[in-house]
Amino acid sequence: VTIGTFDGVHCGHQRVIQQLKETAAMCHGETVIITFDPHPREILSDKSDKISVLNTLPEKIDLLQAQGIDHLVIVPFTIAFSQLQAKAYVEDFLIKYFHPHTIIIGYDHHFGHNREGNINLLKQLESSYHFTVQEIPQQIVHDVSVSSTRIRHYLQEDNITLANELLGYNYFLSGTVIHGDKTGRKLGYPTAKIRLTDDRKLIPAVGVYAVNVRIGEEAAIYKG
Repeated sequence: VTIGTFDGVHCGHQRVIQQLKETAAMCHGETVIITFDPHPREILSDKSDKISVLNTLPEKIDLLQAQGIDHLVIVPFTIAFSQLQAKAYVEDFLIKYFHPHTIIIGYDHHFGHNREGNINLLKQLESSYHFTVQEIPQQIVHDVSVSSTRIRHYLQEDNITLANELLGYNYFLSGTVIHGDKTGRKLGYPTAKIRLTDDRKLIPAVGVYAVNVRIGEEAAIYKG
């Protein structure tokens, strides 16, 4: 079992999932990813600190399923859930519902009310509940630590190349084409306005981008 928001399903997350799959194979078990929706910061932060997400929930589901896991559990993140004490989080949530053989967490993972739980608490409970805990070290790409926050900053700062390297894929947006003022075609550069499927999705810095475009479910890729 591994737990996290997994926003972006970036290179660091992919390393955790790789370890999850390797460990499950060794003990003839099944892989379980527990994630949350909405993002905890959407619930716990004030309006001035609201987060824009790298993936909508359907996008995150697709990216995680592509990693070849057995089970994906999406937990509604609420104020009540956030107030679970760290030990109760382990005993009344992880142990009660999932009976883990191994709990795998990323670097500096915290959980429970006020983020009081960490790897030390999990280590203390190992023998009582007959699980083991593994911590994945901080992932480094080009000497830069991989995190969803850092990727958001790069996208907002117009450093798309580095953001994509940390993601492990090209950042993408999806939505429905809507009508605008049609001024682009008058300039010789027709454009398509997109209404995003989720307004929480992070939009990169203002600029002119070279893009790949897929329309609906068709396989063809167009340059834009």
